[in-house]
Amino acid sequence: MVEHRFNGTRADDLQISGNHYKDMAIQPWELMEAVLTHEEFVGFLKGNIIKYSLRAGRKDGSDDLGKCRHYMMKLREVQDGANAGSKS
Repeated sequence: MVEHRFNGTRADDLQISGNHYKDMAIQPWELMEAVLTHEEFVGFLKGNIIKYSLRAGRKDGSDDLGKCRHYMMKLREVQDGANAGSKS
């Protein structure tokens, strides 16, 4: 299993700006990853990267660049996991 870590942490172990998702029994993107196709989930992650990149600096009190990096980290983990699973 390929794991990208930031200071020893996976994307699933982080939350930017609060604990509202970490306090849930299952994080929303874990559920989405389970019910969406791989391509749909990758699209969801890419869409959020675009959204937070464009919104950065426009919403007071929001760490949009941090959120963008978080989604990029998750996307890298998802893509590398898929690539590792497809190699023989």
